[in-house]
Amino acid sequence: MYKVFFNQKPIILSTQIIKNDDSCPLFYIKFSVADKIISALKKKSISSVVLYHPKKEKLEMHFNKLFSIVEAAGGLVINELNQYLFIYRNKKWDLPKGRMRKNEMIIDAAVREVGEETSVRDLIVKKQLPITYHIFKRNHKYKLKKTYWYLMETSYNGQLVPQLNEGIEKVVWKNKNEIDLLMKNAYKNIEVLLNQIL
Repeated sequence: MYKVFFNQKPIILSTQIIKNDDSCPLFYIKFSVADKIISALKKKSISSVVLYHPKKEKLEMHFNKLFSIVEAAGGLVINELNQYLFIYRNKKWDLPKGRMRKNEMIIDAAVREVGEETSVRDLIVKKQLPITYHIFKRNHKYKLKKTYWYLMETSYNGQLVPQLNEGIEKVVWKNKNEIDLLMKNAYKNIEVLLNQIL
């Protein structure tokens, strides 16, 4: 199964009944509602939740009924100086990404979003990276954002321009040894993604 986050807290999807305690309640997903799961995750005393069903396909089916999927795409970009591209949005460090347009190819959406959010050009896609998942609220409904990621390279050395209308305050290049410090104030799914590839 995959890792899903809400407000930096993991939602564990499991086909096994995991030993849990007061800080990690278990929900039988077939009989659960999204608001109750989110309400539990909002409590300070809760560190995570487990959503359980004995059958994997039913677990995924019920989860997708609880949280409709919004697809996005983005990139981890490295330049010729071996620096990585980061954005600062909503008081957190993040990687450039955004929603896919109707009928848009995933890879095209990833390149377009990186360019729009940072002004970086000459992007070459090297390989696909793991997909990340997190829950967010839009129009009074909780939704699951499924983000496709690509490793990209660029020779671009021009000005970095944050897309202000998307809430991006800064765009910066960071050396590999500076990333650990950024991760102290980054979204958990970004930290998980970077830990898998750097």
